[in-house]
Amino acid sequence: MKLKTIKTMAVALAVIILVMAGAGVAGVISAQAADTTAAAAAEEAAAEAGAGINDILGKAIGAGVAVGLAALGGGIGMGIAVGRCGEGVARQPEMSGKIQTIMMLGLVFIETVVIYALIIAILTIFVL
Repeated sequence: MKLKTIKTMAVALAVIILVMAGAGVAGVISAQAADTTAAAAAEEAAAEAGAGINDILGKAIGAGVAVGLAALGGGIGMGIAVGRCGEGVARQPEMSGKIQTIMMLGLVFIETVVIYALIIAILTIFVL
């Protein structure tokens, strides 16, 4: 793929993530506003049995989407990094050790972002 196409896809994914995050924040704010009213508290108590499953399902879907998008972005980034490393080694074979070291360091940083997404997903499921 061309670099322009990849940048366009990255911007689209970032917009999707921001929209999903905004919807989540709006949901939390509206849930907190609903908790303050007595009618909402009574309604919540009445529907508590059915709401538990929906909350867990929503958290699981959100966590899966978050980790999936992070893995997708990380995979694309790693693929680009390894491809460029191969090109660099093909151009200058004598620098292969340094190029490989820089590539591995970059891959570690990319993988760290994916692990952060996994940790946030786990916290979302078990804490929120």
